[in-house]
Amino acid sequence: MNTAIIVAAGSGQRFAASKPKQFVLLLGKPLIIHTLERFESCPAIDKIVLVLSVEGKKEFDAVCSGFKFSKLKRVVIGGETRAESVRNGLAAIDSTTSNIVAVHDGARPLVSVDEIELTIKKAAETGAACLVAELTDTIKEIDGCNIIRTVDRSTLRRALTPQAFRYDLLRKAFDGVDLNESVTDECYMVENLGVKIAFVEGSARNIKITRPEDVILAEALLVSY
Repeated sequence: MNTAIIVAAGSGQRFAASKPKQFVLLLGKPLIIHTLERFESCPAIDKIVLVLSVEGKKEFDAVCSGFKFSKLKRVVIGGETRAESVRNGLAAIDSTTSNIVAVHDGARPLVSVDEIELTIKKAAETGAACLVAELTDTIKEIDGCNIIRTVDRSTLRRALTPQAFRYDLLRKAFDGVDLNESVTDECYMVENLGVKIAFVEGSARNIKITRPEDVILAEALLVSY
C-alpha cells in the first residue's frame, strides 16, 4: 500500500490574505481540493493522509465538505514546523501495511499524476526519490554586498514534491531528529542517514503557491491543462 501525506498545516504568513493559502479559490475551488484531486486520481496512491492546523481543519470541514475523496482516510493536526507536521502524518499510517510514503506540499496543486507515479516508482526501486526541476536562471554566490562567483547550475536542481520513501526508511529518518525550522524537507533527514536519494525530473509547472501573484499563474496553468 502506498500512502500520500499532504501537508497543509502552515499559516501562510507570506501569502498575506484573509484566509490560509490552502483554501484560496483557484477557478472556483479551494486550492487544497485541486491538490487532493491529483492524488485521488493517481493509481499508485492507495491512501491519503491530510495534515492541517486546528483552524485549517475547521475551515476544511466548513468549505470542503461537498467534495468527496475515497482515498482520504485521515485528517490529522500538524505541528509547529513542517517537519513536525509530516511526523504527525506519518504517525497516522499503519506501519504493517505501508510500503511507499509520498510527502507532498498541499500548496502545490499543479503536480501531475505522472509525476506522482514516477516518483513513487523510483522510490520503490531505490528506497528514496525526490521530484526535481532544472534551474533556468544564472546562479550567483554572494558574500555581504558582493557577488563572488557564478555557480555551475548544470549539477543543481530545485527540490519539488512529492518526495517518496520506503516507510521504514522515512520512519528511521525521523527518529531522534530535532524537527526545527532548518529541516525544510524529508530528503534532508534521509540524506543525514547517509542514504542516496534518486531524483525524477519534474516540470516547472509544479509551482508552490506562496504569494498572491502565484494564484494568477496557477489559474492560467490550470486552464491550459
